[in-house]
Amino acid sequence: MLDHEGKEVPGNRGYKYFGAAKDLPGVRELFEKEPAPPPRKTRAELMKEIDAEYYGYRDEDDGVLVPLEQEEERSAIAEAIEKWRAEKEARLASGDKNEEEEEVNIYAVTADESGEDSDPENERDEGQQKFIAHVPVPSQKEIEEALIRRKKMELLQKYASEALMAQSEDAKRLLGI
Repeated sequence: MLDHEGKEVPGNRGYKYFGAAKDLPGVRELFEKEPAPPPRKTRAELMKEIDAEYYGYRDEDDGVLVPLEQEEERSAIAEAIEKWRAEKEARLASGDKNEEEEEVNIYAVTADESGEDSDPENERDEGQQKFIAHVPVPSQKEIEEALIRRKKMELLQKYASEALMAQSEDAKRLLGI
């Protein structure tokens, strides 16, 4: 719709329909507004749903994945050993005399080397070998005791005065503790 100067009348979008003309197929689409696109999620909204499970840290919690992985690992190791043996036999058959007759397992540990008595409880499978730590590894109980001692010292330094600490040390010395 145009005004007397030939310009479009504001608010009409160039058309003016009345009554049944609004229901005509091409006209109906002109009056229907397209729905606004859904608002985009912000970074905070996206990160709100991400936790340790998203990254796969809790995959082992259900107890299904670990046995499957162990079985697959055993079969992969068996295949690798068979392949290695086949290659070794092929090299020996081809005449390579540089190959040692028997390769020595440098990681094998005997009971006398470990310094421990052999327990049937520790020997799970005959195929598995014991691991020897060449540095002292603290037990869980020793770790807990060390944490408790450190926490006690922190609390004493925070709340106890020097005079009280000195009296405590004197009392321990007199009691022989």
